[in-house]
Amino acid sequence: MARRRINASQLRSKLRQLESNQRQAVNRYNQAVRNYNSKVRTAVNQYNQAARAHNARVRANRQRLKSELSKLASQTTARYSTFRVSVESVHDAYARYDARFGDTPEDPRHAELLDLAERESANSVAVMNALLDEGGEGQADGDELCGTTITTELSCVAPDLDARWRGAVFARSPQNPDAARHFCTSAREVFVQMLDLRAPNNEVLQAMPSCEKTQQGHPTRRAKIHYVLAKKGMAVAELEEFVQRDVENVLELFGVFNTATHGPAGRYDMHKLSAIKTRVEEGIQFLSSVVA
Repeated sequence: MARRRINASQLRSKLRQLESNQRQAVNRYNQAVRNYNSKVRTAVNQYNQAARAHNARVRANRQRLKSELSKLASQTTARYSTFRVSVESVHDAYARYDARFGDTPEDPRHAELLDLAERESANSVAVMNALLDEGGEGQADGDELCGTTITTELSCVAPDLDARWRGAVFARSPQNPDAARHFCTSAREVFVQMLDLRAPNNEVLQAMPSCEKTQQGHPTRRAKIHYVLAKKGMAVAELEEFVQRDVENVLELFGVFNTATHGPAGRYDMHKLSAIKTRVEEGIQFLSSVVA
């Protein structure tokens, strides 16, 4: 079979074609490296930004908690003594949770919940201080009380819960003389149903037939909390105790709020209402993170 001969011009053309292909391959490789490096830099920057924001938030929560605790320690009045015991139990439970997971969480999910738990503890103490404050320090805007920072936390659990919460917010107007009863009734149901929907009685009893039960034979709130956390692989005693104490504290706050005797027509001043609003609203956000 005769060999195909090529002349010098064809050879040069072939070499130019090979060189062009090589340059294109090198360019594609370099572009891919640049794209990869750019994505890495973006990811690192986003992580660092998130880490800085998280650390700043933690520092702010810690400083706020320290400040609120110092303020509460200076209060010697016996008013709201039962609620104060609940507030202190929330902080004690947080301290034990932080001591267990604060430095090196066994599960990274604990880092997020610890951040929220610290905020919960600070909010709880802040409400206590607001209740004891007779000066109306740091007055809140009335319009602020009718808004909410809750977005999809409740609708992801059940649309009815979100609707119930919106109704509670609507009723929270300081101009409504029956605001306390309306708000407490609706908001309390939100807290109770969040657990009931994620931990139905029959499912809890089937999974844990020997769990702690009420006089009616239903799983207790503590049992439901254990069930929810166990499904997520996060059933540790310190977290369970904190969630239990935190929910109890919010529910007890409803009782304090509903029987208010301060101000005209039994209404609290704006400062107290704002603190109560923050406590309940962010309490819902914390519990939604637990049951999600």
